[in-house]
Amino acid sequence: MMSCSESESETDTNNENNWQLVWSDEFDYDGLPDSEKWAYDIGYIANNEKQYYTEERLENARVEDGHLIIEARLEEWEDFDYTSARLVTRDRETWTYGRFEMRAKVPTGRGTWPAFWMLGDNISEVGWPASGEIDIMEYVGYDPNRFHGYVHTEAYNHTIGTNKGNSIEVDRAWEDFHIFAVEWYEDRIDFFVDDVNYFTFEKESDNDDVWPFDKPHYLLLNLAIGGNWGGTEGIDDSLFPHQYVVDYVRVYQKPE
Repeated sequence: MMSCSESESETDTNNENNWQLVWSDEFDYDGLPDSEKWAYDIGYIANNEKQYYTEERLENARVEDGHLIIEARLEEWEDFDYTSARLVTRDRETWTYGRFEMRAKVPTGRGTWPAFWMLGDNISEVGWPASGEIDIMEYVGYDPNRFHGYVHTEAYNHTIGTNKGNSIEVDRAWEDFHIFAVEWYEDRIDFFVDDVNYFTFEKESDNDDVWPFDKPHYLLLNLAIGGNWGGTEGIDDSLFPHQYVVDYVRVYQKPE
């Protein structure tokens, strides 16, 4: 089981590989998330999750003390028993290829399901999973020492049992901040936790069903409660509220 330590600055890997920072949110302000960088998905979305995603509500998404806090709360809201937030860069910013990196501390306990991921910007036209999905980090609280990374495409996705991905064990994963990243190239996507490359998805063909990853994608940050995966072993209501604490989100690309 690997041990990952806290890191306070950009990784040397970024400099060594000639990555250039093209977008970031350092969360060096207070209040609601920056509306020029983040929008919201609202309400019930999918996966039999139990939370209602709110919009511009400080109780569920706020910036304070240099961090973004996405907070899931046990409270009745719009006929749901839980509230949370799902932030997206859709209609703000999209990218094709690059290094997408977040430093964050995840909540744990039965029922929690935080994620840092990407969706194809054409999802409204072609639907999911044809749009492509890159799960940079997923974590389920009932399995507390493991982080996951996956891709979903028309050919490879969890609804037909063919999704591609892997996981990495991290001792007491929830106690410290960790750096989660993918490096997305024209021919592969590499997945990292604290600069350990634990999975690579390689391009097998130009078929969009297999590789829809040559088109713009946007970022998502959310904390789900319950659902088809996060709720597999139920929800422990005694642990609320839960906080998903994000130190920064950064996007790097290679100079042309």
